[in-house]
Amino acid sequence: MNQELVFDPQTQSQKNIAWWLYIFHGASLVLSLGLLSWVPLIINYLKRGDAAGTFVQSHHNWQIRSFWWYLFWMILGGLIFVTVIGIPLAWLIWFCAPIWKAYRLIKGFLDLDANQPMPI
Repeated sequence: MNQELVFDPQTQSQKNIAWWLYIFHGASLVLSLGLLSWVPLIINYLKRGDAAGTFVQSHHNWQIRSFWWYLFWMILGGLIFVTVIGIPLAWLIWFCAPIWKAYRLIKGFLDLDANQPMPI
């Protein structure tokens, strides 16, 4: 028998915000290769405290870490690119980083939909 989970209005509201933030992070990745992801990132930081004590807080942390690690890999690719010998490695990093971020966004989105916290 499949039971439906019922959240209090506050938790449901926090879940909805996290859901939209996954959408905005994903749209930013597709439309600007993540350059506009700082907008939902700010909202993640602002709303993370409101979700304290719920599984939704782990989703804000997941999105925040995804942003910073993605930025790290893109900058590392840029630094490696300036060394002529590192250009192939830079292209590999730039190819893999968006795929990695897309994976994290999809995994987080699916786990949020299943009411599961993200690993810490």
